[in-house]
Amino acid sequence: MNGFYVTTAIPYVNGAPHLGHALELVQADVLARHRRHRGQPVRFQTGTDENAQKNVRAARAAGRDVAEFVAANAERFAELTRGLSLSADDFIRTSSDPRHARGVERLWQHTAAAGDLYRRRYTGLYCPDCERFYAPAELPDSRCPEHGTAPETVSEENWFFRLSRYAGAVETAIRSGRVRIVPATRRNEVLAFLRGGVCDISVSRPAARSAGWGIPVPGDPGQVVYVWWDALANYITALDDEATYRRWWVDSAERVHVIGKGIVCFHAVHWLALLTAVGRPLPTTVFVHEYLTLAGSKISKSRGAAVDPLALVARFGPDAVRWWLVREVNSHADTDFTVPRLVERANRELANGLGNLVNRTVSLVHRHRIAIAAEPLRAAAHLGALRAAAADLPGRIDDALHRFDFRAATDAIWAVVAEGNRAIEREQPWRLAGRPDDAAARARLDAVSGALVHACRVLAAECAPFLPDGADRLRAQLGHGAQVGQAGPTFARLPVDTGCAVREAVIGQDHSCACLETCE
Repeated sequence: MNGFYVTTAIPYVNGAPHLGHALELVQADVLARHRRHRGQPVRFQTGTDENAQKNVRAARAAGRDVAEFVAANAERFAELTRGLSLSADDFIRTSSDPRHARGVERLWQHTAAAGDLYRRRYTGLYCPDCERFYAPAELPDSRCPEHGTAPETVSEENWFFRLSRYAGAVETAIRSGRVRIVPATRRNEVLAFLRGGVCDISVSRPAARSAGWGIPVPGDPGQVVYVWWDALANYITALDDEATYRRWWVDSAERVHVIGKGIVCFHAVHWLALLTAVGRPLPTTVFVHEYLTLAGSKISKSRGAAVDPLALVARFGPDAVRWWLVREVNSHADTDFTVPRLVERANRELANGLGNLVNRTVSLVHRHRIAIAAEPLRAAAHLGALRAAAADLPGRIDDALHRFDFRAATDAIWAVVAEGNRAIEREQPWRLAGRPDDAAARARLDAVSGALVHACRVLAAECAPFLPDGADRLRAQLGHGAQVGQAGPTFARLPVDTGCAVREAVIGQDHSCACLETCE
C-alpha cells in the first residue's frame, strides 16, 4: 500500500502542444521523480485525448485524414515528453490504444448494469472547444468562460448518466478529506458547485456529428461515447490487466491527478461520481494548477496564442525551461510568461548561483589538493548555517511538495545555494590556502571545503526531480566519497539579448518577437 500513481490530464490533439501543457507535465514529473528518489514505487502516466469532435474539425480544416492528423499531433506531444526529459512510465493514446477502448466499453457496461444510464432528447448550449454543455447561468455575457466564444444551441438525443444520484456521495468524499483537492480555493469552488444542485449529464453524442470518430456506445452504434467520459477513463483503462490495476489503482497509497483549473468539475465531480457508481476507489488527490498567460491572456491553442515549448527547449535547453516552470509559476494565480524572465531566472540561479557554487567548490578542492573526508567534519561552528541548510533541505522539499508548492520547494534549494556562496565569501578559502604553514588555517580550509562539497552533493541529489539533466552533470562533477570530478560550467549562461531568435516559440499572436516586450 505504498505506491504513488500520478497522472496528467490528457490534452486534445487538435494542434501542437503549448507551454501550458509543459507546465503540467513538468509538475507531474517532479512529483514522480521526487517520490522515486525517496524510495517509493511510482507510476507516472500521461498521453493524448484523441476522440474529441474538435480534433475531427481541426483535421477537416487542415484537409487531412482524421486518423493521420491525430497521430501526427499525438507524436508532437510524445516528443515533448522526451524534450522535457520526463520520466513517464506510460503514454496512452485514446484513439489507437486497444487497452483504452476495452476499458471504456467495460466501464459503460458496468454503469448501465447499475441502472445509471438512460436515453433522452436534450437541447442545450454547447461549447465545441470545451466539448461540453453549459447552463445559461454558467455563461457570463452569454459566452464560454474558458474560450470567450458564444456557444451553439444543440438539440439531440443522447445517453445520460445519473450524476444527480451521486452528488451527495461526492460531496461527502471531498468534505471528509478522502479526496483532497488542492488548493483549498478549488475545493471550495467544487463544494459550492455541488451545493448549487447537480443535474444528470449527457455522456454520448450522435456518431453522425463526428463522422463516426470515437468509441461506439456498446449496443448503440449510432452514438459515440462522450469525449470527457472517454478521456477520464484513461486513468484506469491503461491499467488493463487485473494485477496492474490492483497494484496502481486499488492498492496505491496515493492516486494523484494533476490538472488545470478549467477542468476541475470533470475531475472532482463527474469522475468521482462515475467511480462511485461502479464501485471503484476514488483518487486521493486532485491538484489544480493555474494558467500561464501571454501579455495577460491565457495561453491556448483555441484562443490563437501559444508558446511552443519544444522551440524553447531547443533554444535554451530543458533545464532552463523546467526551472522557470517550477520556480516562477504561481500556485494561486495565473503567471505571465516572457522569454527574458526565463533567461534571467536561468542565468541568475542556475548559471551564476548553483552552477557557480559547484564550480568554485570543485576548483577549490583541486587547486589546493584538498582531501575530502568521507563524512563532513562536524566541529567547525562557523559552518553551522551551511550544514543546517543542507541537512534541512530534504525535509523542506518533502513538506513543500506534499502541499504541491513547487515555489517553496525551489526556495529551499535556493536557500542552500545562497548559504553556500555566502560561506565562500565569508570564509575566503583562497586566503586560508595562502597560509600553507599555518596548521589552523589548513584545518579550517579542509573543514570549509568538506562542508561545501557535502552541501553541493546534497543539492545535486535534491535537484534531480527538478533538473534531471543538470543534476546528472552536477553529480559527475562532484564525484563521491573522497573523489571529486573536474571543474567546469554545469549550466551555460543564456544570451540576454534574445532579439527575435526564438520568434518561432510564440505562435498565433501579434507581438513582434518572442520576448513579448519591447524589441526592435
